Amino acid sequence: MPKARKSQISLSDTPYYHCVSRCVRRAFLCGTEHGKSFEHRRKWVEDRIHALSDVFAIEVCAYAVMSNHTHIVLHVNKENAIALSTEEVIERWHSLYRGTLLTQQYASPMTRKALSEAQRDTVERTAGVWRARLYDISWFMRALNEYIARAANKEDECTGHFWEGRFKSQALLDESALAACMAYVDLNPVRANVAKTPETSNHTSIQYRIRAARVGKTPKRLMPFAGNPQRDRPHGLPFTLSDYLQLVDATSRCIHPTKHGKVESNMPHLLVRLGIDDEKWLTLTTQFEHCFKHAAGKVVHLEQYAHNQHQQRVHGRKSAMRLLG
Repeated sequence: MPKARKSQISLSDTPYYHCVSRCVRRAFLCGTEHGKSFEHRRKWVEDRIHALSDVFAIEVCAYAVMSNHTHIVLHVNKENAIALSTEEVIERWHSLYRGTLLTQQYASPMTRKALSEAQRDTVERTAGVWRARLYDISWFMRALNEYIARAANKEDECTGHFWEGRFKSQALLDESALAACMAYVDLNPVRANVAKTPETSNHTSIQYRIRAARVGKTPKRLMPFAGNPQRDRPHGLPFTLSDYLQLVDATSRCIHPTKHGKVESNMPHLLVRLGIDDEKWLTLTTQFEHCFKHAAGKVVHLEQYAHNQHQQRVHGRKSAMRLLG
């Protein structure tokens, strides 16, 4: 039986998660069906992902909007949510939902003064619930998928389920799993033969990053790269942007369906630091979802995750030993 979502998200093990949502009606998310194009829906999804990154205390590391499913790699920043004031929590929540009558009154300086102490206490308790939701991946995915489902159903003039009942999530337990999963997500269009290069992969985080890099900017709505892990390093992904872009570009040259060959020997030193050889990297970036189930990472991290989750067996042990060491 599927595990409860709350038991799959364990912030004590990792703040990084790979989430996948698949459309029940398959071809009707994007693409073309019976002469009608639904390609504009990809922009719906991408814009919504960007908007939610401004609201939630959850940062987007990578994403790819495909014809019948979406991939997204998320980083939960619980500390950021805890540090938000009551006013900030309410403001963020009201940007997505109406809230309650009391929170609407509290949000306005003019009507806030009229609230009694008991009413203010109620607002504080409500804000506490919303604060927890702002670093909850399930609520992030709910705010993404429900919005798209309503818009698509309205356009299709129908009702009913648009997405499969649950999104799939994988815990990314270490840097190796994080790098491999991000590259796997960013290279989805290349693997599917709908794009020839990462920079022409529309509605992906890699294209978004490349466009920003070309004008010397850092994407505001994606988690930034901070370089090699250090105690005093700024907040961000534990790689350099140049290393990651070179890595994805070199990998794309090998996995394109019309091309053959191995990962180039002059790969960026990121793979050396992660301890992944070229052949294993190619396997990871083409078969990541098949190699790991609920969690991905080196054996020691999978064992610790299984212990913390009270699992009777360590899922993905063979893949971890073969690919990550």
